[in-house]
Amino acid sequence: MSFLDVISCGFGAVILFYTIISAQSGLERIRETDDLTAEVKRLEEEVEQGTKNLVALRNTLERTESETASARSRARQLIEELRQPRDGARDEAETLARRERIEKLKADVKALEESTRRLEASAQQPMPRGEFAGTARARAEQRYITGLVIRGRRVLVLVDRSASMVSDDLVEIIRLRNTPEARRRAAQKWRRATEIVTWLLSQLPKTTLYQVYAYNTSAVPLSPETGGQWLDAGDEAQLDRMLRALDQLTPMDGTSLINALRAARQMSPRPDQIVLVTDGMPTQGATPPALRRFIDVDGRARLFDEAVRMMGRDIPVDVVLLPLRGDLPASHRYWMFARDTGGAFLMPSKDWP
Repeated sequence: MSFLDVISCGFGAVILFYTIISAQSGLERIRETDDLTAEVKRLEEEVEQGTKNLVALRNTLERTESETASARSRARQLIEELRQPRDGARDEAETLARRERIEKLKADVKALEESTRRLEASAQQPMPRGEFAGTARARAEQRYITGLVIRGRRVLVLVDRSASMVSDDLVEIIRLRNTPEARRRAAQKWRRATEIVTWLLSQLPKTTLYQVYAYNTSAVPLSPETGGQWLDAGDEAQLDRMLRALDQLTPMDGTSLINALRAARQMSPRPDQIVLVTDGMPTQGATPPALRRFIDVDGRARLFDEAVRMMGRDIPVDVVLLPLRGDLPASHRYWMFARDTGGAFLMPSKDWP
């Protein structure tokens, strides 16, 4: 019995040992299978990524081939154009025409510069006595279709000498208003205004009495010693002095239309024709504002209406307007003013007079 017990225990131990070894072998195989599965998945992902890269490379290759073909086509086209014979006569004609235009522009610029130099020289050199009046009388021989006729027995010319009379453009006005007086007197728009006044005086019959007032914030006679007097248009010496004073006038400050028209009504005897040379609506009333401020379009319209109401309609007023750019209401209001008083309204071209 003891021998059988020993044999049974040994056999049981062998079986237990074998069972333990088999279990360990199974676990090892499971671990190896998991590792192999993971490796397979990694390889599959690499294959998939490689496939995507291959597709991208194929697309890039196709695009490159297309661009290469397009470049070759353009190169062949350029080579064909270069091989074609050029029309030398046409090119030469175009070059000559271009040169002619350039030479013409240079000649025009040179002529304008020469004309400017002559004008500046004539403005700086004093004209001998009597030549102003002689020039004015000579212009009386010129006939313009204007509708503006000197018909009064006593004619008053009111010329606006405010700062805006140096230019049609507001930015240019601001730039020029602080320049030296000689520069403002030489401004194109102001020279045109003085030419208009000179032309008006040249149209005066010798039997007419006249006076010229310049106004900005106030109105004063062009020749201070003749204030309140009517002058004989036949007096060539006096006309010469008047034109000299006009030539020395400098535009400056704001515009008070009511003061200009009030000065006209205070003359004794009153004028029976007024010619107003201006460029736009007034910027102040009878007195300057207490504080310097910007005035809008409506404010300028109110100042204009106040001046017109004060003036009345018993004296014909002819208006020569040199309009400011952007001052749209001015032309309509001055036209209404001239029409209501029985006068003429003129907005001349830039080459008049």
